[in-house]
Amino acid sequence: MKIVLFTHPSFLGHKSMPRFAQMIISGMKEKGHNLTVWSPKAVFFKLSFKKPFLEKWLGYVDQYIVFPIQVKFRLLATGKETLFVFSDNALGPWVPLVKKRFHVVHCHDFLAQQSAFGLLQENKTGLSGKYYQKFIFLGYSKARNFICISKKTQFDLHALLSQKPALSRVVYNGMNQNFEPAKDSDAIREKLSKAFNIDLSNGYVLHVGGNAFYKNKLGVLQIYDQWANDFKIKVPLILAGEKPTEEMIAFKENSIASESIHFVNDIDDKQLQEFYQGASVMLFPSLYEGFGWPIVEAMASGSLVITTNEDPMKEVAADAGFYIPKKPGETEKLLDWKIVTAKELERIIQLNCEERKEAVSKSILRSKQFSAQGFVDSIETIYKEILENR
Repeated sequence: MKIVLFTHPSFLGHKSMPRFAQMIISGMKEKGHNLTVWSPKAVFFKLSFKKPFLEKWLGYVDQYIVFPIQVKFRLLATGKETLFVFSDNALGPWVPLVKKRFHVVHCHDFLAQQSAFGLLQENKTGLSGKYYQKFIFLGYSKARNFICISKKTQFDLHALLSQKPALSRVVYNGMNQNFEPAKDSDAIREKLSKAFNIDLSNGYVLHVGGNAFYKNKLGVLQIYDQWANDFKIKVPLILAGEKPTEEMIAFKENSIASESIHFVNDIDDKQLQEFYQGASVMLFPSLYEGFGWPIVEAMASGSLVITTNEDPMKEVAADAGFYIPKKPGETEKLLDWKIVTAKELERIIQLNCEERKEAVSKSILRSKQFSAQGFVDSIETIYKEILENR
């Protein structure tokens, strides 16, 4: 196959999307396919003098004015048998350029569009954001073929589109890093304790994620604080990811467990793997997800996972996960939610050796359903099907 893969420009500094794209690149090339990457280059973006406002708008010029012109010229020299693959539905504005050629769009989540269209009350979008998300939607809605990373993402896609796609398939993400259980978890905890000057010798509650509203990082703090209030604290809380917001810092300072709450930022891939390996439990109470990478990564690392009793979290963790209700939007229901979730955290922390061993085995077994090779094999089959269905 001849494949052209559209990816996000490197100057945007994304992390998860480049890894996803690299999984496609490596997988297809290893299978002997001819793959070329098309992505905007920083032209006007370089003139921004690192000022966020200018970076944003000059980046748009590179992506939506300069790049489309370049694509039109490249298409003149690109064979009709070429398959054009979009690594993310957020690249929608470029889809109309090849809508009459063989193409497929990989879909991760539609949270930004749902927020902009008023479908997610927890997240309000400004006027410019609404226009931008409509711009993206109008682009990918011209596509005929889609591959979604979960059944939940596929359901959301179909709800947004005005007509059923010609092809719509679900292929779960494959792990693109080497996550595995630690041979000696005590040694891992000792290493992390020294590196971050935190006593992790008795284990810890871990959360991995950014500050986006749907990650519910404040909810993690609320659960832990309630747990500290209702039960004797046994292990600290580690929040790995972006730097905390002012709201999160204020919550920590006012918490009765303030000294046991630690924000850990700017860690490398190796340290992230070690944090997973040493965790007593990974707390992941997301409101929404497209897939939920940390769930699989934690399970593969031998950590137990407490997550929200909603898809796609349930879809991913299946019978290997431990579930809590979704955080309510109503203030009067919040206390009951915190009490219930704190009790579940205490229950998992208190599992005896035999129960924990059995639960860890189920987690590891479940994680094996999400292999990079399985992902590549599945999308290759779909790519060929699109080319064959002329």
